[in-house]
Parts: sequence; C-alpha cells; structure tokens
Amino acid sequence: MTMHLTFHRRAAPALAALLLGACAAVEPPPAPAAVAPPQWSAPLPHDGRVADLTRWWQQFDDPLLVQLIAAAQQESPTLAAAASRLAQSRAAGVAAGAALLPTLEATAGVTRARSELGASVGTSRSAGLQAGWELDLFGGGRAARDAAQARFEGAQASWHAARVSVAAEVAGRYLALRACEAQLVQSRADAASRAESARLTELSARAGFRAPADAALARASAAQGNALLTAQQAQCDAELKALVALTGDDEPGLRGRLAARTAELPRPAQIDVQAVPGALLNQRPDLYAAGRDLVAASGDLAQSRAARLPRITLAGTVAAARLDAAGAQLDGRTWSVGPLAVTLPLFDGGTRRANVDAARTAYDAAAVAYRSQLRAAVREVEEALLQLKSTATRADDASTAAEGYELAFRATERRQQSGAASLFELEDARRSAVQARVALIDLQRERVAAWIALYRALGGGWSAADATAAQDPNR
Repeated sequence: MTMHLTFHRRAAPALAALLLGACAAVEPPPAPAAVAPPQWSAPLPHDGRVADLTRWWQQFDDPLLVQLIAAAQQESPTLAAAASRLAQSRAAGVAAGAALLPTLEATAGVTRARSELGASVGTSRSAGLQAGWELDLFGGGRAARDAAQARFEGAQASWHAARVSVAAEVAGRYLALRACEAQLVQSRADAASRAESARLTELSARAGFRAPADAALARASAAQGNALLTAQQAQCDAELKALVALTGDDEPGLRGRLAARTAELPRPAQIDVQAVPGALLNQRPDLYAAGRDLVAASGDLAQSRAARLPRITLAGTVAAARLDAAGAQLDGRTWSVGPLAVTLPLFDGGTRRANVDAARTAYDAAAVAYRSQLRAAVREVEEALLQLKSTATRADDASTAAEGYELAFRATERRQQSGAASLFELEDARRSAVQARVALIDLQRERVAAWIALYRALGGGWSAADATAAQDPNR
C-alpha cells in the first residue's frame, strides 16, 4: 500500500527534513580491497627476447596461426554472445540514464459532442505538451545508472576476455595438430622400419637362417606398427576437424594451407612477466569484469534501499485548444504546473525489505566471486610459470635421451642383422627409441602450450585503459 500526498508551502520544510534524514540510508557499501600477493612464488622466465603481449600472436613464427585465430573469432558463438550482451548492456545504460531526465510527450485530440439536450453540436480540438519528472533525491536513479554503466564496462571487458579465450583455444588446437603430425612422422618411420625388419626376417626364416618364431614375432611387430600408425593418423584427422569447426574453413582448403609446414610446431616469442602480481588487476579483462559486477551489485543494493523511501514526482502540461459550437469559435491556451506529489510506501507485505536483503546477498556473492577470481588469476599465472620452468629443465635431458636411444637402436639393428643380437633385443631398443622421440615431441608441445597459457593468464594484451572508451565489437 502506498500513500500519495500533495504538500503546500507550509509543509515544505518538514518534507525537506524528512528527505534529508533518509539520504544516509541509501549509501552503497564500500568495495572490498583486492589483495594480490607481493611477488610470484614461481620463477620468472628471463632468457630469450621479450615480446609485447598486444602483438604476441603476430610474433609467432607461423603466420597461418594468426589467420586461423582471426577466422575463429569471426565464427565464434561465444564471441557473438558476448557482443550481444555488450549491446544489451549498452541499451540498459541508456535507459537508466534517461530515467533521471524529465519526460516530454506530445498530445493531440479531437472531440465532437453535444453537451446537453437541445444544445448544438460542438467540436473541440487540442494539442499540447505533457512533462513529468521524478526527483532523484535519494540517489536510487543514480545508483541504477551507475550499475548499468558498470555492467556495460564489465560486458565490454568480457568481450575482450572471450576474444582471448577463442585465440588461446585455436592456438592450443593448432599446436596439438602440429605435435600430432610430428608424432605421425615418427610413427610412419617406425612402421616402415618394422615392416622392413619383418621382410628381412621372413626371408631369413625361409632360408633356414631364422627360427619360424622370429618371423612370427617380426610380423606381429609390423602389424602393431601399422595399428599405431592408423591410430595416430585418426588422431591427427580429429585435430584437423576440430580446427575446421572452430574456424569455419572448408576442410580441403585448410588441409592445403596446413601442408606447407607439416609437423612443425610453432615457436612463440617469450613474454616479459612483471614481478608484481598486482599488475594482473589492470591487465586481466575477466578480473576487471568481476570488479564491475561488484560495482553493479553495490548500485543494485543502493537502488533497492531507495525504493523503500518516498518518491517525489512533478508534472506539468501546456496546450492550445479550439472550440467550435453553434457557429462560434473559441481559441485559447491552457497550462498547469503540478501537482508536486509524494508517494509514501506504507505496507507492501515485506516486498521491498526482501528486495534489499536479496540485493545485499547478491553484493556479498559478487565480493566473494571477485576475490576468488583474483586468486584463480594468480594461480593460473603461477601454474604457467611452473610449467615453463619444468619444460626448460627437462629439455636437455629429453634431447639426450632421444639421441641416446636412437643410437642404441641403430647399433642393435646392425647387430641383429649380423646375427649378434636377437629380434627381442631389437624390438626392445625400437620401443625405447620411439618412446624417447615421442616424449621429446610431447615436451616441445608442453612448452609452447605453457607460453600460450601464460599469455592467456596475463590477460592476452588487454589493459584496464582499454575500458575507458566504448569499443564497437564489430570493428
């Protein structure tokens, strides 16, 4: 239940005191401070050249990756949805700002009637303007406007975060495909070697120089090599189809463009990481968006509090009218200012109180989400740094192991051909060499993936300064 009151001049001082006394009830809560650790726990990469985050993809040694990322960003439904939310939040911000301004409507009407029996028929025409304004004395409208602006800025940052996410996903898929192709090369060589060993062993067995069991083992090894090759080829085809789905390219055309650098893993530029984790607050779009959500929740809370206080509206009209009756015409203008109306909420069954409680809970949840997002951001950077350190430490050992096992396999192969080593020894040496080569390729893929993860964890080249001006997502 609400009560509408129209105050005279004598009631104005009491009304002013009532309104000023209620203003303190709609102050938004202070935003909690975001605390980042003073320094990284993981070691920072310090060797190699330093790359600028904003141009990082262009500094890969593979221009096709840049083209694929651009195509995927055009086709991404995630990015399209983020652009839609940005447009909706922009429209909501315009509406919230307009609510603080007076409204103005044009009116026009024609009436033809006989006012009483025996009177002549008359026609009246009027055209005028009607204005209305709700005074935002308690800040509820301003809080709604600020909340809408914060949501717009958050949606803008989320759009940038979606772009970074799509780019990182495409880069990861592209890296997986190139690593799969490199392993496919190893699988082909291994299958060919097994097939040749099986052929030679079969010839020796027929000539009586090898036991039939050796020929059976060689045939089994060749069959296993072919099976592994088929499985590796299927995995590479699946990775290619994933890229087709992400970029929207036709598969034959993409295969043709990929053929130029088959089995070559992209080499990214190394990124300079600032020693102070607090810089994440200014270069992570998802953190900025979470902060804007917190500001918006604060505005919602202030708005819900203001809804429990009196509302003051002022109206006015001005119109020109003409009356035609009994052959006579009468012209004139009418106007009015007021009433100055105050609406006092008296009883609503607890609805407004419940809205305040819900808004406060939403604000608390947004504060917890913001702190959690900050911790997650720090963790993602730390994990990427640790992975970079781990892959760098393992690189020399993995290369040494691959070279050593390859030399051992070649030596065993020569010994087996001369009869100094058994086929079992040869197959054992082969497995060790293949596993070492595959492990080296996996390590190279892990290192590039760690650079991609670090790029994404550092914000992907976005900065808080980008949020100061509205961006058109279709540009």
